[in-house]
Amino acid sequence: MTDPVAALREIAFWMERQRAQSHRVKAYRRAADAVAALSDERYAEIRESGKWQDISGIGPKTAAVIAQACAGQVPEKLSELRSAAQPIAPEGAALRTLLRGDLHTHSNWSDGGAPIEEMMRTAMVLGHEYCALTDHSPRLTVANGLSADRLRRQLDLVAELNEQLAPFRILTAIEVDILDDGALDQREDLLAELDIVVASVHSHLRADSATMTKRMVYAVANPHVDILGHCTGRLVEGERGTRPESEFDAEVVFEACRRYGTAVEINSRPERRDPPSRLIRLAVDMDCHFSIDTDAHAPGQLDWQSYGCARALANGVDPDRVINTWPLERLLAFAQS
Repeated sequence: MTDPVAALREIAFWMERQRAQSHRVKAYRRAADAVAALSDERYAEIRESGKWQDISGIGPKTAAVIAQACAGQVPEKLSELRSAAQPIAPEGAALRTLLRGDLHTHSNWSDGGAPIEEMMRTAMVLGHEYCALTDHSPRLTVANGLSADRLRRQLDLVAELNEQLAPFRILTAIEVDILDDGALDQREDLLAELDIVVASVHSHLRADSATMTKRMVYAVANPHVDILGHCTGRLVEGERGTRPESEFDAEVVFEACRRYGTAVEINSRPERRDPPSRLIRLAVDMDCHFSIDTDAHAPGQLDWQSYGCARALANGVDPDRVINTWPLERLLAFAQS
């Protein structure tokens, strides 16, 4: 018998990877959760009767997947998705093979679509040695940002998972909001405890250039900040529509990144493609470090790093300047310096 929960989650993975609409993917994740929540007795009863749609959260399509899996078959939907899968941005493959981890990911503790353990086990399957869990900070309420207390509870869970998943390492981390004055949206003592801090602007993106430049420089100069996330904030496609780049003096910001040891993120999300190519080239010319990250909000999106790798190679990024090509010890030394 094929495990129906695993089949449903793998279907969701492939759909996320190919950028399916989120509401379509959620149907398969919701059904997987519903089946996983059944007692052994109830599972056996429903399997015998075949009445999977009697379970809340399971519809005709997901019921068909479950029935086929219970019959020992590879579900048709899963077989189709596996067959249709194509390499992502193969021109980035040479750099992708050098990446040891992903330093910007989200779980369902904030606005991600899957539990921490599922995200991290997927990262392991994709060949990562480490992965940073960077859920949002509290000000971003629309993304269910983590208060200090919730972040502390998350750190306890990560410690437990690291014991189970070793030698793979979940890096304790956060995507912290850069506030209007350049301060960071989390307690300093908590930030000091984390392995990785990604700092990003999420509000007032249309501020004037001088204001935005000062705000970003203050943030990247903070000793806790390791990575400047999606620096222009632009959106070039996707369900959320488009959004222009924020205006700031990139030379000043990237000089601050170079001076204070803050990597410039190359965000691999297809709707972001941030920074634009001209700014990647500028950061290369200014001897910045980089981090090529997925900003994944679901397991299938963890396979998007090749998009960022292709853009990095096209714009002259030296692989040794990419901090997540480094062994863990070197990465942590960079973050702590």
